[in-house]
Amino acid sequence: MAIQWFPGHMHKTRGAIRERMKSGIDVVIEMLDARVPASSANPLLAQLTQGRPALKLLNKQDLADPARTAEWLAFYRAQPDTQAVAIHQGQPGLAKMMAAECRALAPHRGGLDKPLRVLICGIPNVGKSTLINTLVGKRAAATGDEPGITKIEQKILLDKGVYLFDTPGMLWPKIRVPEAGINLAASGAIGRNAFEEEVVALDLLGYLRRYYPQSLKSRYQLEPDASLLDGEVLQLIGKRRGAVLSGGRINMQKAAEVLLYDLRQGQLGRITLETPVEFEEWTVAAEAAEAARIAEKEARAAEAKRGTRDAQQAHAADDLEDDDEDEDEEEDDLDREK
Repeated sequence: MAIQWFPGHMHKTRGAIRERMKSGIDVVIEMLDARVPASSANPLLAQLTQGRPALKLLNKQDLADPARTAEWLAFYRAQPDTQAVAIHQGQPGLAKMMAAECRALAPHRGGLDKPLRVLICGIPNVGKSTLINTLVGKRAAATGDEPGITKIEQKILLDKGVYLFDTPGMLWPKIRVPEAGINLAASGAIGRNAFEEEVVALDLLGYLRRYYPQSLKSRYQLEPDASLLDGEVLQLIGKRRGAVLSGGRINMQKAAEVLLYDLRQGQLGRITLETPVEFEEWTVAAEAAEAARIAEKEARAAEAKRGTRDAQQAHAADDLEDDDEDEDEEEDDLDREK
């Protein structure tokens, strides 16, 4: 799926995180969307914060599938120097809980003489700014529906002896796993101008029909019918929700917007769009596809180079043949002169 990025902002944010890491950070909190944990994890952040204990916060767990959230928590907790906790906005005692988890990850820090320095990061629109507003009890960070609202780094006293540093959300230059792009768009992490709602809605619908058919039935009064194409089901959703044009035609754009809105607002129930096993399979497939693409590109380059060399050799052979013909003509001229 084609998604528009803004690399200038990304480079600036990456520089800010790199400088903060150099100045001393003891624990890194990465905020993830519990509905799309792996898709919402920025691989560049993992590189920039490598070597520090990590706390994964799976936000919006109240919108996510509880069974799948448990799978993701176990997946992250199995990684070295990593803890994972599922949270939701408005949850009481968040600051104390986060501070306690960070102290457990870095027990040598946290006193008045050695304050614990924590960096919180995450992709845009994952809920980080709203969380910080909740932690400090005021609008310390700008929030909004569009990604990328936080602009500057902030330092916040999380708890006694624990300082939290916030940085702008950062997307990455290229999504290598196609399913991750779909999931990010479906969850609302990417601005709507960067993708086509109908394309995303159809992919989402296919997944929901496979794993959450009851959610579709409850929300849209749709009876399961495997013979229908995803586009036909989206038309039914549009009809049920009044997305009808003159002549009875369905406004597919509006139907797509309805489905995506209902997912994001939790109207379809608690849904998670990926599991650890699934995402690993998607990653392997994406890496294989990328390797095949690179091999094909290299083969084309080699073929073009070989073609150029062959052309040069053919040109040289033509020149030699022309020289032979010239010599023959000269010998014929000599014979005639005799």
